[in-house]
Amino acid sequence: MTKRVVVVGDALIDELRDENGVREFIGGAALNVAVGLTRLGAAATLIAMVGDDEAGSHIRAYLADYGVDLIASPSVRGSARAVSTRGAAGEPMYEFNDAARARSIRFGEAERAAMADAAMVAVSSFPFDDGAQASALSDAIRGGSAQLAIDPNPRAGMLTDRVEFVRGFEELAAGASLVKVGEDDATLLYAEPLDALRARLVDLGAAAVLATQGASGATIEAGAVVATRPVSDLPGRVVDTMGAGDAAFAATVACLLDGSPVGEAWWGAALERAMDAAAATCRFEGALLRLPESLSGIDLDRIGT
Repeated sequence: MTKRVVVVGDALIDELRDENGVREFIGGAALNVAVGLTRLGAAATLIAMVGDDEAGSHIRAYLADYGVDLIASPSVRGSARAVSTRGAAGEPMYEFNDAARARSIRFGEAERAAMADAAMVAVSSFPFDDGAQASALSDAIRGGSAQLAIDPNPRAGMLTDRVEFVRGFEELAAGASLVKVGEDDATLLYAEPLDALRARLVDLGAAAVLATQGASGATIEAGAVVATRPVSDLPGRVVDTMGAGDAAFAATVACLLDGSPVGEAWWGAALERAMDAAAATCRFEGALLRLPESLSGIDLDRIGT
């Protein structure tokens, strides 16, 4: 039976504005991870806030197209939206609507049952600075035997209490099988270098830490193993870096589902797979996870554009 991952976090509309006009994509870090996992052969359930509006209908249809089960928390403010512009290197800069800033996830019977039955729970872009929600998430995770993977993925436009966010994040990270962090996370949450944050999380008790460094690649530290890989050299230019970190996270989670990590060779291969997914995703606009084989011919997958 295919192993299932329950992904907890955000689902939203990404509104991209640039010199070419305005385009909308279905997005959100957690949604990207859930969809990415199904594209990698896993079964995925997404627990996220989705409004009862036109945007919410698009989100639900998109998830159904990719075979992701949705357990939706209601939103009185409608569906979340992020308006993004792009810098010279393709990196996104975001502004969030009221629904995104006030996002709230309910942990009722359906959510707890799904998490209890999962092989892994993956948390991405969760409001750890909301103490009540962080406690509810922690309680729900403790009710099952699933492995835990976390990508804090904080956004400056949604962060209300940095100290509380760090507290809630570190409480869960201390027992996680995998924690992913990037340079932006280290700067925004800790005002320290990424290497220092990686060491901090290892000391807290995270079994493995995936530290992504954009164009410089990534490092995984797991016990005595430290593996570093560059971003994969693939044909084509970088079009959009949105979703690269989500793709790397999803690919690493998928590797953990496939088998027990043993030694540098295993982690090195997992990291190479993550860098392949990140690099391929960057060759297309939007955050849909891609693999190198997508670049071998015309890509016909247009869902979400």
